[in-house]
Amino acid sequence: MRTAMGIAIGVVVFGLSSEGWAQWGGNSPVVLDTAKTATMAPTMQVAGTVVSRADAYLSAEVAGRLLAVAEPGQRVDQGDVIARVDDQTLRLRAQELRAEIARVEAELQFLEAELARFERLAETNLAAASQIDQTRADRDVAKSNLDVANARLAQVATELERTSIKAPFPGLVVERVAQAGERVGVGERVVRLYNPRDLEVVARAPLNYYRYVQPGDTLAVTAGERIIDAPVRRVYSVGGEDSHVFELRLNMDSALAVGQTVRVTLPTADFREVLAVPRDALVLRGDGVSIFVIGEDNTARRINVTTGIGQGDWIEVKGPIQAGDRVVVRGNERLRPGQEVTIQEG
Repeated sequence: MRTAMGIAIGVVVFGLSSEGWAQWGGNSPVVLDTAKTATMAPTMQVAGTVVSRADAYLSAEVAGRLLAVAEPGQRVDQGDVIARVDDQTLRLRAQELRAEIARVEAELQFLEAELARFERLAETNLAAASQIDQTRADRDVAKSNLDVANARLAQVATELERTSIKAPFPGLVVERVAQAGERVGVGERVVRLYNPRDLEVVARAPLNYYRYVQPGDTLAVTAGERIIDAPVRRVYSVGGEDSHVFELRLNMDSALAVGQTVRVTLPTADFREVLAVPRDALVLRGDGVSIFVIGEDNTARRINVTTGIGQGDWIEVKGPIQAGDRVVVRGNERLRPGQEVTIQEG
């Protein structure tokens, strides 16, 4: 006959969790990973900003009153008209020049006919040589006047084309500097346009670390909770007497917002080979940092280590451990040396 105390103990033992059962000597469920050799370097983080490689203020190329300007937030394709300047004066000037060209062409046609007639009369000595020379000179002047009038008409046509401010690349109108109805001069800003799909990150770092970053390297960019691997496109020094920094630009394919602040992780020394384990393998206790290695018999062995440089989810460790050792990354909080484990999938 069992006593009440015996029944109670049985109930408690039977109701233990897997972690509690491990403390009573049962197998502890764990998730494993493998120590590996990795190439790492000490790093630092610097602030960066997401910018568009295609970002421009579009200005008026002819003076006049603005008839229309695109709204901020409007998306446009390359070649779309995003602002128009009043072209009435130019159209009247073009009409005047076309009339001038017609007049000069008529005059030139008359002089060509006169010159031909005088040359025929000269064959029978009925026209003076001076008269022929004068007509030929008048004909040449008319040709020159026609060329000038055509050139002026072409200039006006070009200015008429420039009364329409067109998008040089596909993008988003983000700022309207001048409003419809305002008069603008040549070179005055009208709108700001950028392409939100053509992004890069611009960051500056101390010049001491310039030699550790090269075009083509891949650096980690932290944007909020996201970590994005971005290739370095350009690296160049902008240091001077007042600042000792270099600038780096990284290609950014992810859909981030222009102007967003990010953190760029860059090396501060040469890369070297280290033995690394996942950060989750570290166990922090009062007597130091340790990890649990699982042997072929599926028992846990605790190893004290010292940590070094880190990269992402991996960190350098130094101690009696080697590449290929199985380390516990989950379930190691209550694990004891010598305890047998049950390996689970991660």
